[in-house]
Amino acid sequence: MTLRPWIIAARPRTLPAAVVPVLVGSAIAWRQGGFQLPVFIAALAASVLIQIGTNYANDLFDYLKGTDKDRQGPTRVTQSGLLSPRAVATGTAIVFGLAALIGFYLVTIGGLPILIIGLLSILAGIGYTAGPYPLAYIGLGDAFAFLFLGVVATVGTTLAHTGRLDPLSIAASVPVGCLVMNIITVNNLRDIPTDRIAGKHTLAVRIGERATRSQFAISTALAYAIPPALALARVAGPLAILPVLTLPLAWKLIRDLWSAREARQFNPILGRSAQLHLWFGALFAIGLLP
Repeated sequence: MTLRPWIIAARPRTLPAAVVPVLVGSAIAWRQGGFQLPVFIAALAASVLIQIGTNYANDLFDYLKGTDKDRQGPTRVTQSGLLSPRAVATGTAIVFGLAALIGFYLVTIGGLPILIIGLLSILAGIGYTAGPYPLAYIGLGDAFAFLFLGVVATVGTTLAHTGRLDPLSIAASVPVGCLVMNIITVNNLRDIPTDRIAGKHTLAVRIGERATRSQFAISTALAYAIPPALALARVAGPLAILPVLTLPLAWKLIRDLWSAREARQFNPILGRSAQLHLWFGALFAIGLLP
């Protein structure tokens, strides 16, 4: 057995979704004078592990539900036979277990709220495609991506550093959540034909292609509206508008998404959506530091 299938199953291109909320939440903690390097390292490691565990679980349970038979996206290791279902199940348990071990350290710092956040995040990662009512199959995948990879991860990171709920972290979590949700939106838009056949009723399947493209555009617009609003309201410094530098990339993404029709056209857009999320988040974090 080699590491290559495990790396494929981890979906490295999606991992910025786990990094950005930790960067933004930690930047706000720095701004408030509560930044702790060990907390940053632990939060980053736990967040990435939860994302990898979620990807492993998705690979496994989509296979078990028969959703991946005519898949148009990146390789799934269970469906392609690169790893057995038992191996992927074991890997999922190990990765989530490692995340929980790191989480125990964060609980000693942040207490009960961090414990609740960690447990709910792991349960959401498993429940995204597992169980009798998997979130991705009933149209709640987008909302839970916004909630857990946006709001909960950003606010929870600041909370772990400072021990208190910060209004700025709540506001800053909105653009983080909007852009990570866009990654799910592109994925689901691409898979509408196959998901419909497989009985996977994602939000994109429920509202259709045109409305899904509009959802992407509206979510992007909201993300770019927040940083200038924070700067104008003087709850953040003027450098909070730094993410605006990535606006040309966002505009091109919206245009390309509206023109894409074939499944193969969506995969590059998916990768660029993840890149935009990372660049936006990194600039936003830098802008929130002063």
